[in-house]
Amino acid sequence: MTSFFERKHSQLGVALNEIQKQAVLHTEGAVLLLASPGSGKTTTMIMRIGYLITEQGVQPSRIKAVTFSRASANDMKERYLRFFPELPPVQFSTIHSLAYEVVREHFRKTGVPYQMIEGSGDQERAEQKGPEQVPLHKKAILRQIFKSVTGENMTDDQMDELTTYISYVKNKMLPPEKWGTVKTGIPNAEVILSEYESFKQSGHPSLLIDFDDMLTLGNEILERDAVLLGKYQGKYDYILTDESQDTSLVQHAMIEKLARKHGNLCVVADDDQSIYSWRGAEPTYLLNFREAFPGAAILFMEQNYRSTPQIVNTANEFIRRNKNRYNKNMFTERSEAGEPIGMRTFADYKSQTRHVVEEIRKSDKLSEVAVLYRNNSSSVALMNALDRAGIPFYMKDTDNRFFSHWVVEDILNFMRMTFTDKRPDILDKIHLKMAGYISKQQMAALKEIQNNGSVFDNLLNHVKLQDYQRGLIQANRDIFREMSGMPPLQAIRVIRERLGYEKALDKMCEWLGFRKEFLIGILNTLEDIADTLDTMEEFANRLKALESALKTSKRRKDANAVTLSTFHSAKGLEFDKVYMIDLVDGIIPSSEDIKKNATGDEALMEEAVRLFYVGMTRAKSQLELLTYQERDGEKVAESRFVSHIRSIVKPASEGGEQEVEAAAFLAGDQVRHRVFGQGEVRSRHGDLIDIAFEQGVKTLSVQTCVEMRLLERV
Repeated sequence: MTSFFERKHSQLGVALNEIQKQAVLHTEGAVLLLASPGSGKTTTMIMRIGYLITEQGVQPSRIKAVTFSRASANDMKERYLRFFPELPPVQFSTIHSLAYEVVREHFRKTGVPYQMIEGSGDQERAEQKGPEQVPLHKKAILRQIFKSVTGENMTDDQMDELTTYISYVKNKMLPPEKWGTVKTGIPNAEVILSEYESFKQSGHPSLLIDFDDMLTLGNEILERDAVLLGKYQGKYDYILTDESQDTSLVQHAMIEKLARKHGNLCVVADDDQSIYSWRGAEPTYLLNFREAFPGAAILFMEQNYRSTPQIVNTANEFIRRNKNRYNKNMFTERSEAGEPIGMRTFADYKSQTRHVVEEIRKSDKLSEVAVLYRNNSSSVALMNALDRAGIPFYMKDTDNRFFSHWVVEDILNFMRMTFTDKRPDILDKIHLKMAGYISKQQMAALKEIQNNGSVFDNLLNHVKLQDYQRGLIQANRDIFREMSGMPPLQAIRVIRERLGYEKALDKMCEWLGFRKEFLIGILNTLEDIADTLDTMEEFANRLKALESALKTSKRRKDANAVTLSTFHSAKGLEFDKVYMIDLVDGIIPSSEDIKKNATGDEALMEEAVRLFYVGMTRAKSQLELLTYQERDGEKVAESRFVSHIRSIVKPASEGGEQEVEAAAFLAGDQVRHRVFGQGEVRSRHGDLIDIAFEQGVKTLSVQTCVEMRLLERV
């Protein structure tokens, strides 16, 4: 035993701590390895595999290592080759590829013809037509069904939301009668899903299968095909799963079946980094691990090798605010304390962006700098500022749909109307999104007129209108003419307000379930881009230049460039310096997180805490938390998570400020709570305080309210 560790230490310089060694040596039976950020889990797993082969005599082909993503599987494969170049290969795969292997073998055995409608080769498959002339591709099928059910064309955002909904339903293994209970902004989502399932099973001579089906079918096949289950159980003597906090119920069910015979299952996970419940991940499985595997060992890998004590200790204290977790205590033995965590509050959003760009400009090694945010919409204004400053960036989430979003296209079409108002084809694209209430029938009549005249004059002179429409259409004509030559920032504000675009968005959100804050965010970002530009032509060209810069950024993965990433996509990465931006209530935690938490549902808030924790623990040496007081003319509140970090870094006992604040709340005081609004203190009993709000009396902890900056006297 000792010789194995000593040998690898001398060969590779890899020295394992005591818990890591226990994880390597605990080869028989089930073990849950809870690995804190930066605790060397991949190294430990590879050493465990090497130990099984070299010291226990296990054949490499009898070991199966399953991970959540292809990138993780490739990383493990590369690490194994580096650590044990002399050994035969081990199977490292994703859960999807394992499921597909099972599905393929079953259908080959039963003679069922099937066809994949998702994945590589989508474009080629999209050319093939089914009996109804629907391209045999998941998104094309869903678009057609969506239109037949709702009468509307589906946007890219709706496609994202619908596919997420479908994945959630499948990964949770929900029966059809429960599909309608899953919250989604897609109208009639359960009807669309039902028709989609019917089409896949009977709309084509072959059974049509997508990625979600691979998992559900794989699990069902292993459930009912005892012979095939026995074959797969007999193939492997040892199973390891990585990133198990990201694994769904159906994925857990498959792994359990495969490990049932021998029970040699090593599950590596961190319940504190479970951030994918919205796509079906089931972290509670980890908390109940011993129910599935009685007598399983649970090991805590708590030593962090990545970050400074300042970052490690603060992040560890922060995550402890969550209740539904294993009681881990992350620590580091690094001697230098490191720089204090920076917390900066700016007057407004634009000041935050300027600060980030100025600071990044000072960095020698851009590849060791990351800017993290919750929503992808935060990246466009930042990308614009970095591009203007000549700072190269790599966008981790290379999502360029912002530039093709229908809101962006709408704004450009409004601007096109200021160059010529003689094109009914442009008006056709925006007439339902402006004051004037031009109907589809009136629009059709307008398109019949071929006199090369103003669309507004033609409407007024040649199309039957309601009396109330005339004044609105005349006003719109005059506004468009007034906008000719206007700077783009001013033009966007006229479109939003005087032409009624923002009111139209309100109605669309109400009717179609769009998220208003997301659409308004796009408009605000367009204003950021338009700022300092003189003409609308420059604005259109700038959008094209940024779209091109985004595509170019994909090629900078390993170059000297700053990384821009969402918190979700940053998991597993590390950087010397990390900036976490847009840390305001409503973004992190989101409005929905706050609302649910206020009604006693803590699950979303706990996930938001974990997401913030993931962001913090990406930093090796320096961490800056950035917030602001105003965005787009509206006051915003600092994220309660930043307030909590501040209370950890500068506890009340150091300055006494919070004790004074806590003592200040007395019966009769008028107060304002960040979630519940204004209220009056009715009574106080030690740390507990009763406050009458509009929605009723709430009993709250004064200390918690003060620490989280939730409560203030009015």
